[in-house]
Amino acid sequence: MNDLAIDRRSTFNAELVRQDFPILQQDVHGKPLVYLDNAATTQKPEAVIQAIVDYYRKDNSNVHRGAHALAERATDKFEQARVKVAGLINAAEPRQIIWTRGTSEGINLVAASWGRSQLREGDRILVSAMEHHSNIVPWQMIAAQMGATVEPIPVSNDGTLDLDALQGMLDARVRMVACGHVSNALGSVNPVEQIVLMAHSVGALCLIDGAQAMSHLQVDVQALDCDFYVFSAHKMFGPTGVGVLYGKAELLEAMPPYQGGGEMIETVSFAGTTYNQLPYKFEAGTPDIAGVIALGAAVDYLQSLDREGAERHEQELLEYAEAKARAMPGITLVGTSAKRTGVLSFLMDGTHPHDVGMLLDQQGVAVRTGNHCAQPIMDQLGIPGTVRASFCFYNTRADIDRLFEALTKAKQFLVEE
Repeated sequence: MNDLAIDRRSTFNAELVRQDFPILQQDVHGKPLVYLDNAATTQKPEAVIQAIVDYYRKDNSNVHRGAHALAERATDKFEQARVKVAGLINAAEPRQIIWTRGTSEGINLVAASWGRSQLREGDRILVSAMEHHSNIVPWQMIAAQMGATVEPIPVSNDGTLDLDALQGMLDARVRMVACGHVSNALGSVNPVEQIVLMAHSVGALCLIDGAQAMSHLQVDVQALDCDFYVFSAHKMFGPTGVGVLYGKAELLEAMPPYQGGGEMIETVSFAGTTYNQLPYKFEAGTPDIAGVIALGAAVDYLQSLDREGAERHEQELLEYAEAKARAMPGITLVGTSAKRTGVLSFLMDGTHPHDVGMLLDQQGVAVRTGNHCAQPIMDQLGIPGTVRASFCFYNTRADIDRLFEALTKAKQFLVEE
């Protein structure tokens, strides 16, 4: 291990880490880029970019099938990525890691495969009211097919999930409880350990959407005891188009394949087909090999950092930004639950979020505006959406200062005469 790696693992240094991300070293509209849209997608370190380049330059081949050196190298790196991801989340076995195109496909896979084989008329699926649409719509689709119902778990206006209400909703008809680990719209960190225990108390399964958690928190699926955990590579410093479904082995073994095609079969004849073992049963066709290998590089990068130091840094950034927001007249915070990470969601009096976002962009500050694919909670709050500044460990207090300088100028342009 080199000195730089030792330094990063022992002491977190945001300025040092920023040097690993080429995209951050640019100007936008003549201003140094301040990237505060990490909840939508995180930027990629040079090591991840290089992993993609190296695969296509040196190892480009299909996996598992070729009897030549390129195929062997590609397959080894592809499967090593599975081992790395299993280690990152403390899965018991690499075969519990299923490659998908992202969090959305992971949830769709569980809803379609588990749902079609297990749901019956009158069954209930409970979903938190602040979920991303990806953790609502697939359940609605399968419920409509199977005669089940999807019911929202109430969330208070500050973004806290109501555990008492959840307790009152649980009965023997509940088959699945689906909940985000971290809200993409509000930043709320849900008490997923308790939610899993509560679901299991009535014999229900629990799926956790970890898309927003993986870049901020250290996740241990065995300690959580969740039945399924899903996340996306691109929100944890990896490439787009790749995701992970973790599932308990006994559940995945019992679930029928989600798609048919190459790789997911053992034998094929017109008399009938037998399916491959885990994890390949759920991985039909040629996957995004470069993307999976690059996800492995992203895991290596994360593991090279002082994760606890990074979490402390991010929390300090959020507290610093929240204090500046509360001190600025005309700013209303949206989502103020006691436990949050990574997100400052807010409104500016007398303005539309989209207008604020456009003016911030002109000053080199990248944020997200709108309902953040979480329309039900926005409807509950009676707002069309928010301005969302979302942080990551490569952000700094200087980024927050630039955000509020830009907001002051936007306010002068939009509100003051």
